[in-house]
Amino acid sequence: MTVLFRHIAFLRAVFLHSISAFGGPQGHFGMMMKTFVHRRKDVTEEELMDYSAFCQLLPGASSTQTLTLIGYKRGGVVLAMLTLIIWTLPACCLMGLFSFFPMRTTGIFRFIGPMTIGFLAFAAQRAFRVSIRNTITRVILVISTIATFLLFKWPWIFPILLVCGGLVTNLSHKRIPQMDVLPKKIKWGNIWLFAIIFILAGASSELARRNNWPNRRPVIVFENTYRFGSLVFGGGNVLMPMMYEQFVARPQSQQLIQRNPHILRIDRTDFYSGWGMVRAIPGPVFSVASYMGGVAMKDKGPAWQILGCFIGATGIFLPSALLVLFFYPIWHNLKKYATVYRALEGINSVVVGIMIAAGLYMMRDFQSASWSNIFLNLAVIAATWLLLLYSKLPSPVIVLFWLGLGWVFLLF
Repeated sequence: MTVLFRHIAFLRAVFLHSISAFGGPQGHFGMMMKTFVHRRKDVTEEELMDYSAFCQLLPGASSTQTLTLIGYKRGGVVLAMLTLIIWTLPACCLMGLFSFFPMRTTGIFRFIGPMTIGFLAFAAQRAFRVSIRNTITRVILVISTIATFLLFKWPWIFPILLVCGGLVTNLSHKRIPQMDVLPKKIKWGNIWLFAIIFILAGASSELARRNNWPNRRPVIVFENTYRFGSLVFGGGNVLMPMMYEQFVARPQSQQLIQRNPHILRIDRTDFYSGWGMVRAIPGPVFSVASYMGGVAMKDKGPAWQILGCFIGATGIFLPSALLVLFFYPIWHNLKKYATVYRALEGINSVVVGIMIAAGLYMMRDFQSASWSNIFLNLAVIAATWLLLLYSKLPSPVIVLFWLGLGWVFLLF
């Protein structure tokens, strides 16, 4: 309770961020930069870039992991877990509710897409000033931007570019020489918890299938979502096809149905409805697992459906929390070595390239719009960027402004 009262202002800011952060990890980063760096000063720009670069190397929900690390820096593991819960709870509750009443997005969200790109442009500009300082970082920026834009849907492009960026800036030892550092013992034991849960979840799911457990579905939902959270690189763009293959395409195989008549399946319409809604609400995209868990248990009654929402949300976010909290102290220790510090120079350059490419890729959605709508979207991007750059308005106020304007346009 002491931690809660001491950091109540920070947790309030996390809650406001959770109900206003649209646009996936790219948009979330820009809002974090505005809220937790420039307005509250919980972390510096360099620290936020460091957190983002580290989380991009891990599977799971990168924006969730980055925000968890901000809480970890302020108040240790307890505050980190409270930050994780407050950040994920609103989106998971909304998506769980949508599993009872599937609905389609409305015109009130029409400006959220370009607004997200505006936040991304602001974050990229700020990150550019911090990370791009010499010729090699400029070269890495250009190459990573082009590669990310061309291969945006390929999940391994992110970790490959980050590793390559770190290797390239290690080719020169002159800019950052190694200083004498006393070696410290690295505690690897805690990572066993992540591995044990992964193995037990997989074994329990297989036992439930083979032995035809009557109430096996919660076990299977947990195994599926925990596996997604453990293996997905690249965020929602990669999570969506993995879920589609698991819940929609795979259960259509007659051979598989013969082996497992009670295979977990989700209707294609329900699946697309969930992914449409998660893009229209604030918070982490991975909260879609709450919706999928609820839909998967819908036929067993409301109580089971609520349980499915809880299991789906817990399964998808638990690996992200375990990985980031167990590995970051190791990362923080390794940063004291010049090799890792030189690698950070290249990794941060790649992160900036990924943000620029993500913004350009998202702008492709404007191609099917009319010329008037294209200019309107560009105006929203520019206005959002200018508000972030020159005004002191908090991020939630900017989001509410564009939601309100969307509602006005919907009425007229």
